[in-house]
Amino acid sequence: MNPDTPHANMRPNSRNDPPPGTPAASTRRSILFLGLPILLILGAVIWFASRPRVVAPPAAGGDAAVPVRMATVQQRDVPIRILGVGNVQAWASVTVQARIDGQLESVGFTEGQDVVQGQLIAQLDDRLQKAQLDQALAQQARDRAALDYAQQDLRRYETLVKRDAITAQTLDAQRAQVAQLQAALLADAAQVAAARTQLSYTRITAPISGRTGARLIDPGNIVRANLVEGIVVINQIDPIAVTFTVPDSVFAEVDQALREGRTPRALAYASGGDQPLAEGEVVLVDNRIDPQSGTLQLKARFDNPRHTLWPGQYVDMRLILGQRRGALVVPSRAVQRGPDGPLVYVVDEGGIAHVRPVQVALIQDEMALIDQGLSAGERVVTEGQYKVRPGARVAQIAAPAAAAPAPTPTLAGADPRAAGPASTEAADPEAAPLAGAAMGDALVDDAAAGAARPAAPAGDAAGSGQATGARP
Repeated sequence: MNPDTPHANMRPNSRNDPPPGTPAASTRRSILFLGLPILLILGAVIWFASRPRVVAPPAAGGDAAVPVRMATVQQRDVPIRILGVGNVQAWASVTVQARIDGQLESVGFTEGQDVVQGQLIAQLDDRLQKAQLDQALAQQARDRAALDYAQQDLRRYETLVKRDAITAQTLDAQRAQVAQLQAALLADAAQVAAARTQLSYTRITAPISGRTGARLIDPGNIVRANLVEGIVVINQIDPIAVTFTVPDSVFAEVDQALREGRTPRALAYASGGDQPLAEGEVVLVDNRIDPQSGTLQLKARFDNPRHTLWPGQYVDMRLILGQRRGALVVPSRAVQRGPDGPLVYVVDEGGIAHVRPVQVALIQDEMALIDQGLSAGERVVTEGQYKVRPGARVAQIAAPAAAAPAPTPTLAGADPRAAGPASTEAADPEAAPLAGAAMGDALVDDAAAGAARPAAPAGDAAGSGQATGARP
């Protein structure tokens, strides 16, 4: 072949390779581009189907039962409580003020001290008031001496008029003089009483028993009568008062209890607490309902010897109006909201769940009071309702014994010794605490998932053994 001939150095095409630009070459590239994604998808499906699965014991008796928690409808006497938020106030609060102007010489209390009625609080400069009292006493003594002399003259004039030694006019004038001096003595007595009162104002005492606050003025300062700030504020905290509000819908029940002579009791709790701080009684029902908030204000009186309540404190209030005899109660989490109102899942003796509409009277303390729809002794579902359908078979989640660890689902081919100890619960499922509920929910979810799908085939287990180096 002549080397100068065009294409002399090019390799001739293979018999299997179509010439470039032909339809066969385009078809081959299309197959390559479409086949690669399909192979990737198939590989992902194969991996997903062959991954390890949770092995759950097969349910006995055909269809798998839905694991739930159940509780029994109980019949018992339940106190009727109305919840509210209250503010603690001093039973009496007094701002101690001076009644006269003067210099504050000393105080007779320590800030934050408990004082009793009549105890010295402050002492003012009393020299001026003592001088005024002495002046009033001196005037009274002078007028008394003048009266005594006038009365003696009157007795003499009465004797002389009988002898016609003086005229009757002179006698009448003396009698008038005696009367004037008697009136002057009455005025003097009033002046003395006023001076004594002014003197007593220099000694300021506690008008009530209670706890003193911060001293508002120091000794040496000039105090003015009816000073707005005062000297100190005394709060009576034993007994103590709590004002709180309740919905206006309970006014009829509160009014009926008062008319029947049953004084409603009140319990005060710390915000978010579960133990009462004090127990008292309602002493005031306001004479009007607030139209803006739709609430009724009440006032309760509490004995507070240990000072568990303090003025200004916010507390949770429970107003107890009485007891409901033979009420049917279930845990509040058993009541679900349906399109037609509240409902519960009732489990019959065969373990079949049925929907039952109920009428709820009230919910308090995580318990629901049922008026209609349930009977004592029936079982209701309290947890796991989202998995239950009407007519489904359910089973109580078994609580493991305290000595034995709870069974936990394991992966196929995994070493069971690697699993840690399972958490345990109380023997009574209804009284089991909610602590550790995350573990219980995981067990329920895994058991339900295992019941919904078949166990992993033996080939999967063998595959996992090969992955760890074991030979088939």
